[in-house]
Amino acid sequence: MDPFGILYTDLYQLTMGQVYFRLGLHEREALFEAFYRKNPDYGAHQAGYTVFAGLDPLLSWMEEARFGEEELAALRALKSRSGKPLFGEDYLRYLKAMGGFSGLTLRALPEGRVAHPQVPLISVEGPLLQAQLLETALLNRINYETLIATKASRMREAAGEALVLEFGLRRAPAKGGEAATRASLIGGANRSSAVSLSHLLGLPSSGTHAHSMVQAFLALGHTEEEAFQAFAEVFPDDTILLLDTVDTLDSGLPHAIRVFERLRRKGHKPVGVRIDSGDLAYLAIQVARELDKAGFPETLIVLSGDLDELVIWQIKSQIQEEAPRYGVDPDRLLKRLVYGVGTRMVVSWGYPALGGVYKLVAIRENGTWAPAMKISDSLEKVLNPGHKKVYRVYDHRGLATADLLATFDEEVCENQPLCLRHPTDPTKRRTLHPGEFTLEPLLEEAYRGKRLFPPLPLEVLQERRRRDVERLDPGVRRLVNPHVYHVSLTERLFALKEELVTRLGQG
Repeated sequence: MDPFGILYTDLYQLTMGQVYFRLGLHEREALFEAFYRKNPDYGAHQAGYTVFAGLDPLLSWMEEARFGEEELAALRALKSRSGKPLFGEDYLRYLKAMGGFSGLTLRALPEGRVAHPQVPLISVEGPLLQAQLLETALLNRINYETLIATKASRMREAAGEALVLEFGLRRAPAKGGEAATRASLIGGANRSSAVSLSHLLGLPSSGTHAHSMVQAFLALGHTEEEAFQAFAEVFPDDTILLLDTVDTLDSGLPHAIRVFERLRRKGHKPVGVRIDSGDLAYLAIQVARELDKAGFPETLIVLSGDLDELVIWQIKSQIQEEAPRYGVDPDRLLKRLVYGVGTRMVVSWGYPALGGVYKLVAIRENGTWAPAMKISDSLEKVLNPGHKKVYRVYDHRGLATADLLATFDEEVCENQPLCLRHPTDPTKRRTLHPGEFTLEPLLEEAYRGKRLFPPLPLEVLQERRRRDVERLDPGVRRLVNPHVYHVSLTERLFALKEELVTRLGQG
């Protein structure tokens, strides 16, 4: 049995399914929405947005997941506390006949796009039992990949135009390394060290060598320079040398330069050096100065070692301030830097879980959608009910100014005044007038019994992220204390929410 097949779920999805089956509700049309409640807060810094990822693996999984004999045997083995079978044979026969998720329709935010709290990422419509069984697998995929794509986008913002390499496979959560690599590349990393995943995504993998290669040569009585020379002879056109096994400036750098000079005499161009420890900004300045003196002004300098967006930002600031003291042009130096980011990207350092949720928002009753509601003492947990449409609102500058939730059957137009209501505070609203804004529908149909488009090239997803981030207000893009992006309701949806809150409160 495939451990990542249709039983890759929580038990309570299956027990709820049997309740629906017993009551004859299992084929009642239902509508669920997946969304998250707040942006990542890393402690010293915060995200003003997320980057949606994980949709494509979910769609592929949905097409393949089925209740076969092995899965049914596993369910038959489950017993109640009295020792009786937990699941009835009639229920299991239904699951086998149902197969998988052929009855569901998914509308989703296109993968790679910027997302915001409380805004549906995926809308799932179809038989209640099938829609319920999808919850765990859906959240498992989109929560983690969205979290990592968001972290990678922040690394990209901090690095500017410099290359960002993902080095995190050794620190990723087991098979989650696959998702981490994919999400990192969607979010803005240029390359990854992961060989199989890079190949499957159509990219060459990137990497240098580890300290262990130099250590092995030293332990056998050879020198650091001989280790570098051996690497250069095997990979003369791909030579990047790690400088800090012994001493970055007094050993690694002079040895690397001598090897580079031999490569140049043989007609090869050295690619770069890597620094993995110490004061990376100061060392980068000194390394750049010596490489320039030796006639290697274009040789790359790869920085690695517990980097994240704030560390990259600090490195760049220190270089801008300190490099001129040593006769090094800071702007030229910044253009030759490459950032190798590992642990802090693939574990979303400082904020390890997105906390996305999957909630029932409507159910068919007498041919119409009856809105479903969840009341909570926490205002942010009070659902926005009903079948909905989602728009992104752009202002006169062409920048995103709000995401707007509307009831599915209402018409939202650019040629009429648009009132944006705060989701929970009745005193907060603003009105936009025709000519001041444009609207973009966000959710697109992605699955109707089967996926509706093949896996998209990575560059398409990367370009979506780039375009969306460029259309955010600079305040929302800040790495620290970002401006809060507005998520709003139309007047009609706000009134529906208020009505249900009042009705349920009286019940």
